Amino acid sequence: MGRNRKKKVIIENLEVYELADKGRGVAKDPDGRVVFIERTVPGDIVDVQVSKKKKSMLQAFPIHFKKYSDIRVEPMCAHFEVCGGCTTQNIPYEKQLEFKQNNVIQVLNRIGKIYPEEIVPILPAPSVEFYRNKLEFSFSNKRWLTKEEMVSGISNLEDVLGFHRAGAFDKILNIDKCHLQGGDSNKLRNSIKELGIELGFSFYDARTQGGELRNMFVKTSSLGQCMLILSINQKDKERIHELLDRVIERNPQLTSVFYCINDKANDFVLDLEMHLVHGEPYIEEVLRDVKFRIGPKSFFQTNPAQAVRLFEVVESFAGLTGNENVYDLYTGIGSIALFIAKHCKQVVGIEEVSSAIQDANENMERNNISNAIFYAGDVKDILTEEFAIQHGKPDILITDPPRAGMHPKVVDMLLKLQVPKIVYVSCNPATQARDLALLSEVYDVKKSQAVDMFPHTHHIENVALLTLK
Repeated sequence: MGRNRKKKVIIENLEVYELADKGRGVAKDPDGRVVFIERTVPGDIVDVQVSKKKKSMLQAFPIHFKKYSDIRVEPMCAHFEVCGGCTTQNIPYEKQLEFKQNNVIQVLNRIGKIYPEEIVPILPAPSVEFYRNKLEFSFSNKRWLTKEEMVSGISNLEDVLGFHRAGAFDKILNIDKCHLQGGDSNKLRNSIKELGIELGFSFYDARTQGGELRNMFVKTSSLGQCMLILSINQKDKERIHELLDRVIERNPQLTSVFYCINDKANDFVLDLEMHLVHGEPYIEEVLRDVKFRIGPKSFFQTNPAQAVRLFEVVESFAGLTGNENVYDLYTGIGSIALFIAKHCKQVVGIEEVSSAIQDANENMERNNISNAIFYAGDVKDILTEEFAIQHGKPDILITDPPRAGMHPKVVDMLLKLQVPKIVYVSCNPATQARDLALLSEVYDVKKSQAVDMFPHTHHIENVALLTLK
């Protein structure tokens, strides 16, 4: 018996009228159902094939463009159509900002029934190119092929270094030039690929879990410093050093070079020992007047130039006068806490990752800051009424949780503490809207401002100011 194949569902002549929160175009089918269409721009008219179907919503991909939108522009990157990273490069930046602003407002309204008293205009990024300070690249012995290449019968067996294509965990899109990270990132990546091939290193095979070269991480700073971390499935130290010595010879500008040995089934490296082979064990970055040391495992804001402006929005919303007791939840390495420390009486930071708190304490000492204190542990366990008695009830509370938002226990504690003012920073407006709806029992949302940290992507940060009713 033949395999039971589902019939392809094709819908013709859909006009995209909006951009959704994940960068997909939005249209409506003849039955009035919302259709989310990847790789489309408002103004496009397309025929689509449905890839996922729900009662009131469809997901689809374009199979034929009847008309291209008038707002389309030429993408700057040669890899735009196939990479899948910068999904909105074909939209003018001012239009990207407009769509992001509207999406944040709609999410707050729809999910949280939140209508801020003031919507501050979205804050554009100072640079829309080469703004990231960290990128991860993967080695592979198989190259991702386009549909045209697959039809032609060309082999995908090729040593490549670049990004994972969405939906292709075992194949990598080879990258010649990436417009996300500046400095010597592109030169460094290309030279390592060339040296790996020249010295006979095997590139990783995700299916068989064989091969030596797995991943490389590049961290840069505005001070012109650069850190390389090479993840390798190879325990021959002499062979590893032979490669890295050649890398350093070709790239003398490197501030710091590490490697780690990863023979696990996954690419996660933060649980591995980092071996320093060249330079300093850190690079440095400055946010306004605070200098941070960033190690191989340190988390840091990915767009430092815009991070300064984001923190200034937080500072402005908080309205610091120098006399406030401030709590900073999910503080990370204390970037916000240390940024505002000189403008408040005391700041208390809480973060689950203990290594981040170690970084926070070290950076506090280097900057001669004496009015900050940091605790390692889960916010839901540490933030209690007893904790507030010990450190004084906060006048202002800043929270910057991960994409999942705040734990329900943390929300409950905020309702109990009834801090006069909360500044909520979020990288996911949907979970922020959910949390704001819960907090609206005792808080009014006074202001909201979106901050564009990642141009040419659907990602957006949003800052909300809450005051006690």
